Amino acid sequence: MLTRMDFATIVPVLIVTLSGCAVLLAESIRRRGEWMPHGALAVIGLGGAIWTSIQQWGDNNVGFGVIVADNYALFFNIAICGMGLLTVLLSTGTAARDRLPEGEYYALMLFALAGMMLMGATRDLLIIFLALEIMSLGVYVLTAIKRSSDTGAEAGFKYFVLGGFSSAFFLYGIALAYAFGGTTRLDELGRLVASQALEPNILLALSMILLLVGFSFKVSAVPFHMWAPDAYQGAPTLVTGFMSTAVKAAAFAAFVRVFLSALEPLRGEWVPILAAIAGLTMILGTVVAVAQSNVKRMLAYSSIAHAGYLLVGLVAANAAGKAAILFYLVSYAVTTLGAFGVLAALSSHDRPHDDIRDFAGLGRERPGISAILTIFLLSLGGFPPTVGFIAKWYIFSSAVQAGQIALAVLGVLTSVVSVFFYLRIVVMMYMTPERAPNHRPAVPAVAFAGLLLALAAVFYLGVLPGWLLSVAAESVAAIF
Repeated sequence: MLTRMDFATIVPVLIVTLSGCAVLLAESIRRRGEWMPHGALAVIGLGGAIWTSIQQWGDNNVGFGVIVADNYALFFNIAICGMGLLTVLLSTGTAARDRLPEGEYYALMLFALAGMMLMGATRDLLIIFLALEIMSLGVYVLTAIKRSSDTGAEAGFKYFVLGGFSSAFFLYGIALAYAFGGTTRLDELGRLVASQALEPNILLALSMILLLVGFSFKVSAVPFHMWAPDAYQGAPTLVTGFMSTAVKAAAFAAFVRVFLSALEPLRGEWVPILAAIAGLTMILGTVVAVAQSNVKRMLAYSSIAHAGYLLVGLVAANAAGKAAILFYLVSYAVTTLGAFGVLAALSSHDRPHDDIRDFAGLGRERPGISAILTIFLLSLGGFPPTVGFIAKWYIFSSAVQAGQIALAVLGVLTSVVSVFFYLRIVVMMYMTPERAPNHRPAVPAVAFAGLLLALAAVFYLGVLPGWLLSVAAESVAAIF
């Protein structure tokens, strides 16, 4: 018999879903040329989901047997909705200027966010898969939502094909886990794995590898990163920012819950594999980014490198590393969304402003927006006192504490190399004269407010990170 507590666990997801339906309803009754408050409806829904998640903090409710509202799930509810909220603010004005169908744009984003929230709030592999598909289908369409763009259509098709391929791996891994234990519940699988951890089992080993492949694709880890550069370059700029932050956060939410709870007894088997993947991801993402002239493509490879840094925290798997993953996801999100928000604000329908040469002379023409972009780039590079520096410090410190010295050193070295391609844009803005007049559009007021909000978070969390780290530690402790 269903109880009030069952429904309480899904209230945040339900609010986001209903707000997506409200956006679709508003779009269906909109007459040609009529304005509808799509963005406002999205803000209300996301704000409501954040508020209800805060209200449930510490309750540790369980609903429907498989949906949990522990602090870990609530942390990701708040973080993912916050990323969505910032994306909506940055999209106000810029989405219309880019001639995106706003009703579909905001609705798909909200439905994708609902899937992301479910990924971190369930302890059943099948529900994780369903949530993963809900998220993925929305993001596939968002990638190709600019109907006039052939590049976007190509990017969406590639993402869809490779995403379906990875989903097959993930689903097959779930099937093998069920064949091993007769259940898809993470808590029950964890007990079975712990009882047989010392006995070799081919089904369990294959399941672990296939699940690892599925998660690695979603976080764009090497060698499952092939979709990221094309998808990031072809998608509308703010969709790219949304993919590189919210999608990555949701994937890591499920990644951590599966591998550091149900598969924790098999750490000796998956840690060496994951350490190799993390090292390759940091190296390839950094080295290939150096050679890029397209800024969105460069940030795509940068995102791959940042996935490698997050995997270092997962490999460490100590208390510091677990909390550092959550802190890093938040810090990376505000910085990356801010950077993509600047790119979107400077772009127009017929001029994407995503080539590094497009930034020549921007420092003299637009000193304010140039300074904001510079700070975001410095944070991505790990300069103090920005949050990017603190986030990397926590990740690499956790690796050292866990004895993963080689990974920590490799992370520091690749971070140093990454400074080169971030500073290339800064040099282009301030030290390279503009070759021809570049008519850049004005930044919409609401989008500029979103940029200032992200900028404040970059400095605030860089100077006073302790409270967020303590919340992250309290959250991740809920699943262990």
